[in-house]
Amino acid sequence: MKEKGHPLLRDLRQNRVKWLMLLPAAVVVILMCYIPMSGIVLAFKEYNYHDGIFGSPWVGFKNFQYFFQSGKAWTTTRNTILYNIAFLCVNTFLQIVCAVLLSELAGKKFKRFSQSVMFLPYFISWVVVGAFVYNLFNYEFGAVNSLLKSLGMMPVDVYSNKGAWPLILVAASAFKNVGYGTVMYLASIVNIDEQLFEAADLDGATMWQKIWHITLPCIRPTIVILFLLAIGTIMKGDFQMFWQVTGNNPMVLEVTDVIDTYVTRSLLTLQEFGMTSAAGLYQSSISFVLVVLANKIVKKVEPDYALF
Repeated sequence: MKEKGHPLLRDLRQNRVKWLMLLPAAVVVILMCYIPMSGIVLAFKEYNYHDGIFGSPWVGFKNFQYFFQSGKAWTTTRNTILYNIAFLCVNTFLQIVCAVLLSELAGKKFKRFSQSVMFLPYFISWVVVGAFVYNLFNYEFGAVNSLLKSLGMMPVDVYSNKGAWPLILVAASAFKNVGYGTVMYLASIVNIDEQLFEAADLDGATMWQKIWHITLPCIRPTIVILFLLAIGTIMKGDFQMFWQVTGNNPMVLEVTDVIDTYVTRSLLTLQEFGMTSAAGLYQSSISFVLVVLANKIVKKVEPDYALF
């Protein structure tokens, strides 16, 4: 006999232990993510300490106008999008390649050692990575310039060379994040049915044929889901990376300044809380639209791989 009542209430009764296990995480998300969203009103107000967030006078879209008329909106938006697209493409490619190569390694000990070594940079602070970069490219005593001098060549002033920084930042992002993504793809590869590989061996398939016709198609759902999740961060620059690795160097801000670093610098110098909130809302709105559009496209092509 079916239980009467609302489906949600019925599910709460039947799976109350699971719901209780979910409760702490739900409380944290509500406290840390949803309640702070009330601060969005700052984007439409001229904030002052006396009246506070909700008592400050409304100014409509004046803060957005200030952001777009500052001359930095286009540059920072362009840098944020292009860098994140580069990070997404390069890191995804390297993560898949590394995961496939690790899955093909025969020695278990060497495989575990390789995974640990690749995963280690993920736990290194961007402050430390910034110190690595500085000690590599410092004009006077950096490792690269010391090597060039020892070979009788002229040193290179990387910290005033705008063209070098896109490559440096992409390399730094790959160094820190490829190991983490590799583990996720490797976990997906491990779950592939071994009978598929055994059948391919009986048919005389080579290693590359098995990778192309079995491994990659089987991990495609994981690739699509991670790609969709990453699209939501295309408008969110990794503040710590851009701030620490470049050292907030004014010489290269044209190619390294993203929305997050610009907002932080404006907040520290101008104390414009309304403008920084407007920039943050601008980021979040575009990110939301991008995720919805990407999910809609995926839903049309492969409905089973869509997020919602």
